[in-house]
Amino acid sequence: MEDVAEAAGVSRALLYRHFPSKQALFAAVYQQAADQLLAETRFDPADSLVEQLVQGLEVHLDYFVANRNAVLAANRVLAGDPVIQTIMTNELDALRARLLAVLPLADENARETVSAVLKSWLVFVQVLCVDWLTHETCTRTQLRDVCIGAVLGALRPLLAEDPAPDWPRHISDAAPRNTP
Repeated sequence: MEDVAEAAGVSRALLYRHFPSKQALFAAVYQQAADQLLAETRFDPADSLVEQLVQGLEVHLDYFVANRNAVLAANRVLAGDPVIQTIMTNELDALRARLLAVLPLADENARETVSAVLKSWLVFVQVLCVDWLTHETCTRTQLRDVCIGAVLGALRPLLAEDPAPDWPRHISDAAPRNTP
């Protein structure tokens, strides 16, 4: 906390007045990051679903790469903290609600099922991104495309119309595959 106070140009006492613990400071920083990611992630019905997914994933991947250690700490070390869990859950719920708002649902009955699929997909993306930050077993483009392909495959049977008839991309358009 002393290093943080020094970097911020404030006394340690002032820092502790606003943040009684390192955990409270990290939670505040993580909440600010989650708010910023939500603000930068836009879902515009005028864009195709794939364009919206690409934009949202790119914003998140940019942040994850730039803040690798903080993201790994939040998802591994601090994930059991109820405050951090709440921040993560709220961000995922907000992203799910935004996606639900732009999807072509067949009817209201499909909403609950699609919502459950989106919740599962967002957790899948979170786990896959943490693993990628740790091991980088594929390119960033491949990671993004795996995430997009997973949600499209899961949603297609549930939607009134195919949200991405041109997906998957033609193999000639795809990034080169990693080979051992």
